[in-house]
Amino acid sequence: MTTAPDALSTVTMAFIGGGNMASAIVGGLMRQGMRADQFIIVEPFAETAAKLQSEFGITALAQAGAALQQAQVVVWAVKPQLFSEAAAPVAPFTRGALHLSVAAGIRTDSISRWVGTDRLVRCMPNTPALVGQGITGLFPCPQVSDADKALVEQVIATTGQSVWVTQESQLDAVTALSGSGPAYVFYFLEAMTEAGLGMGLTQAQAYQLAVATFSGAASLAAASTEAPEVLRQRVTSKGGTTYAALTAMEAAGIKPAFIQAMQAAQHRAHELGDEFGKG
Repeated sequence: MTTAPDALSTVTMAFIGGGNMASAIVGGLMRQGMRADQFIIVEPFAETAAKLQSEFGITALAQAGAALQQAQVVVWAVKPQLFSEAAAPVAPFTRGALHLSVAAGIRTDSISRWVGTDRLVRCMPNTPALVGQGITGLFPCPQVSDADKALVEQVIATTGQSVWVTQESQLDAVTALSGSGPAYVFYFLEAMTEAGLGMGLTQAQAYQLAVATFSGAASLAAASTEAPEVLRQRVTSKGGTTYAALTAMEAAGIKPAFIQAMQAAQHRAHELGDEFGKG
């Protein structure tokens, strides 16, 4: 275990909801040296609460209570449709805290109304945060100080990278691109594995090859200063195998269909804010 950064060494954090994303953040923070007694987690589901106890030694609260007054930071890790209901018993105890929301689609005007403060940062993480390889889009309300932002960055750094956006509407694009993005990768992994199986490989062989190819290509792109178009062209010889595959994809309209799919995700993220932000 490493030593927690100074800004985190004395912070008490509350999590409203103790599911996968909360666990990813808590686990990352504890690996950085934060202690179990620095966390207060409200989790009404017994099975999830038992998992928190087993993995982190944290006894979750079944419902909100006065213990939340100790929290300097509150992380909202609840489903969008449950946010308003979950906030009602929490808000009286946490109005002086910095609030972070990882609930998809719910906009800051709704959240600040429910929690009783504008000291609020909206976060859009993705599931690779579970293995410390996530990326999170961040949007701060004007009342969030530079010190608050630095603290948020330290918290999120335990799950991977982060990107600040200047307009809240951009978080819908972040949701479409990276929030939902792991599912797109898994979708292509399914297709590549199925194709490999059909071409005579075993499923295990095809899956290993597909995963390693995605991981390796992503690492190569991250390490390169060149555009993806250039990297693609370098492995595409006219008349070769890659050219044949890409020509087939172009003929099938894969790229415009993929772009349209992400636009559909962006639109749905906006709808979620309208649908669940009325309470």
